[in-house]
Order: sequence, then structure tokens, then C-alpha cells
Amino acid sequence: MKKIPHTFTIVFALILLAAVCTWFIPAGEFVRESVTIQNPDGTTSVKEVVQNNSFRYVERAPQTWQIFSALFDGFVDKADIIIFILMVGGAFNILNNSRAIEVGVMAFLRRVLRLNRHKLFKRLGVENIIITLIMIMFSLFGAIFGMSEETIAFVIIFIPLAISMGYDSIVGVCMCYVAAHIGFAGAMLNPFTIGIAQGIAELPIFSGLEYRFLCWIVLTIIGIAFVLWYANRVKANPTKSPTYKIDNYWRQRSQEQQQNPVKYHTPPVAWVMFGLLSVVLIYCAVTMPTTTISVGGGEESLPILPILAALFVVTGIVALRKSVHFFILDILLFTVCFLVAGVLGYGWYVKEISSLFLAMGICSGIADKQSADNIAKLFLAGCKDILSAALVVGLASGIIFILRDGKIIDTLLYGLTRTLATSGDVTSVSAMYIFQTLLNLVMPSGSAKAALTMPIMAQFSDLIGVSRQTAVLAFQFGDGFTNMITPTSGVLIAVLGVAKIPYATWVKWVWKFILALIVIGFLLLLPTIFIDFPGF
Repeated sequence: MKKIPHTFTIVFALILLAAVCTWFIPAGEFVRESVTIQNPDGTTSVKEVVQNNSFRYVERAPQTWQIFSALFDGFVDKADIIIFILMVGGAFNILNNSRAIEVGVMAFLRRVLRLNRHKLFKRLGVENIIITLIMIMFSLFGAIFGMSEETIAFVIIFIPLAISMGYDSIVGVCMCYVAAHIGFAGAMLNPFTIGIAQGIAELPIFSGLEYRFLCWIVLTIIGIAFVLWYANRVKANPTKSPTYKIDNYWRQRSQEQQQNPVKYHTPPVAWVMFGLLSVVLIYCAVTMPTTTISVGGGEESLPILPILAALFVVTGIVALRKSVHFFILDILLFTVCFLVAGVLGYGWYVKEISSLFLAMGICSGIADKQSADNIAKLFLAGCKDILSAALVVGLASGIIFILRDGKIIDTLLYGLTRTLATSGDVTSVSAMYIFQTLLNLVMPSGSAKAALTMPIMAQFSDLIGVSRQTAVLAFQFGDGFTNMITPTSGVLIAVLGVAKIPYATWVKWVWKFILALIVIGFLLLLPTIFIDFPGF
């Protein structure tokens, strides 16, 4: 059996390939202009968009030694994601040292297995229900507020859960990361893709919601069905998993924890930490009694912080009376709740989320009666454990810099749009969709791709007599599916790094599923050509 190349080797080979392309593909650029875009929350922002018929060939800029400087540029460009990965890894190592997640997983499984006593649950399979519910939740997160980077933190939680239920690390990744990106591709209210694309295409924000909701249901059902089929196949014969040997890391980690029985206790300092957190949350609840939640084009003011503060006080007391482990799990649970509230209500991104997880780790360490020095050592050990995942994110970003500095991205875009101009409706929409899908392999940023392609695609759809909503949907599908396979996606590379899954192993497993999603996306595009759906 051939040895699978290291992820670093694969990504650097792609950087070299991109540099070679800059020697043979003519350099070209579109003229761009700044336009004001109406955001879903009512605010405005300035985006760089392409002027119509503005492409021109320019002097070549072949890349040579830049293959090395691209690494530096990639690290700088993705510094926020890299720091996010390190901070989350360090914080979770502090939390994992308390063995709270182990306690939570085992308690959860014990409760779940009791449901097997009921004939209905036994027939459906309790584990199947768990996977389904978790995937629906994360798919909704991706569809509503574009969850992507946030899934990196959840991988550490769901892989041990999947392993404990008899599955593998791939199932754990699917439960959060794949589910969120299926929702991202079939999004209904994602402001980072649909909101920007519709704004540039001069369409009402989040119009055509009804058909997009149908698309989300179809894609989510197919995604869950595939994961359940794979999960049950692995459970029946664990050696069929492509990560069977790799998952020894997680299995050994679980065995080591089981060999050292957990000592349930609640140190006095845990009560002190509970009191401090309660004071902070009550202060936030008093000073910010309502939170304006922005979902889609609508807004709703809700007493989110007072509700969360009250719940934390009640659940914290109950948890502490059991053990500090359950209190730390309570901290983790409310960290997730505040993450959702922060993203939807206060526009949080990786900076705020990183800070939230860091606070979670420190509070968990103090509650577990760890000294300041031990907390620092645990944090650094967690950063060290996840360092390779963080670094490969910057490495993958270097591909984009080579293509951009070599001035060939616009040339590829121009050549493909010229090819589309002589095609019929179905052929043109198909080519538009294929183009967006291929472009996402080298430009995974949805907002950047919307600013680059939608000015052209919107006008092109007018010329061939197709709804601009169809052009937006082609962009949405094309932007979503290949996020789960492209090596230029910092989120994917980070998730695989955390999960200890080599990139080549992941591609070998996922490519058929991605291909199926691409075909289904095409089939979902076709009705929009022939049927007048609301908003289309």
C-alpha cells in the first residue's frame, strides 16, 4: 500500500502547481469599483465589485521565489484563524484535563442506552437519533448564520462522543463540520453568502426564501442519510473505517481515562468561581436587558442575557452539588449559548469567540483547583498539540496568494464567462454552476467570490433570460459543497488537523459524497429555470 503524503506535502505541491500556471496562463485584470451594499441588519458596507466589460490583459507576473513568501503572506492573512485554533486548542486542553467531557459523555451514553428499553427507540436506534438531531442543529446553524470557523471547537467534543458510541472520528467530524457546511450550502438566511450576493445582484435581501428552505431540507436529509449509512457500516465492522488505525489516538486516550477512575468532588474554589461568574452574568443582564437578534432580514429584541444568567445560576448550583465535573460541563454549555447569542446578536467573529473559549478554559482550570502555573502549562500543551493544524491553515492560504499575485484568477474568470455567452438556458446555468464550483476550489471565501463574480453573473443571467435568483443559487451551491474538500479552505484543514485525519484520507472518503451533492445541487437548480417560484 502506498504511503499517503503528509498534508503539508500536498498543499506545498499545490502551491508549486499554482506557480507553474502563472507562467502559461495570460495575466489579466478586471477594473473594480467600490459600491455600497445594504446589509441584512439594515447597515451598509462598501464592497469592491467588477465593472462590466472591463477585463484587460496585463503584463505577466510569473511566480518564482514567491512560493516561499506566499507562505508568510498566507500566515499573515489567516492570522485570525491560526490564533483562533491555538486559543481554542489550549482552552480545551485545560478543560479536558479536568475529565469533565469524559464524565459528560459517559453520563450521556448511560441515559441514552436506557431509551433502548422502549421498542420504538430500539427499532430506530438511539445512536441514529443522536446523530440526526445533532446534524439538524448544526445544519440550521450553517443555514441561518453561516457557521463555519466555529465548528473547529466542536470537533474536540463530538469525536470522543462518536468513538464512545462505536463509530470513528469521521462520524464525529460529520456531526458538526459536515452538517454545518451542508446547511451553509443550502442556506436560507446566511448573510455572508446570500446576503452579499443578493445585495450585489440588486435583489431584495433573502428573497426566494421558500425555495431555498426546500433545498435546505433536501440537502440535509441526504447528508444525514449518508452519514447514518456510513456510521452503521463502521459500527458493524470498525475495520472498514479509513481512520481505524488513526483513531487509536482517541481510543487510547479514552482507555487511559477509563483506567484512572474519576473522583467526583467539588472543591470550595469551584463555588467561588460560580459566585464570580454569577455576578458577572447578572451585571451583564442588568446592563444589557435585551439583545437584538438578527436572523435573516428580521430582527427581534429578546431578554437573552437575563435568561441565560438565571439559567446559569440554577443549573450551576445543581451541577456543583453533583461534582465539579458537571459544573465545568455547565460552563461549556453556556459558552456555546453565549457564542450563539454573540454571533446572532452582537456580530461576534473569531476574535470574540476565541476570547470566550479562553475565558472558559481559565474558569474551568480554576474550578478544578489548578494553580496558575498548571493552567498556563496545560494551555501551552494544548497549543503544541494543535500547532500543526494551525500552521497548515496559513500554508493553504499561500495558494491564493500565488494565483492572485500571478494575476491569473481574473483571466480564468473572463475565459469561462465568454464560453457561457454562446450557450442555451440549461447549458448556461449548468456552466455557471460548474464555474462557481471550480472557482471555490481556489477561492473558498464566499464574500470575496460574491464580490468578484456576481456583478458579471447577474448581468449574464439577464442576457440569457434566467432569473438573477438562479444565478445567486448557482453561486450559493457552488460556494458550499466544495468547501468540504478544497485544500485552500483553512477551516477544513484546521478541522482535519484537530481530528488527526490526514487530508488525503479525508479526500478519499468524501469525494463521492461531494460529487453526489454537486449533482443534487444541479438538479435543484433546474426547476428555477422552468418554474416561477416565489421571489424568483
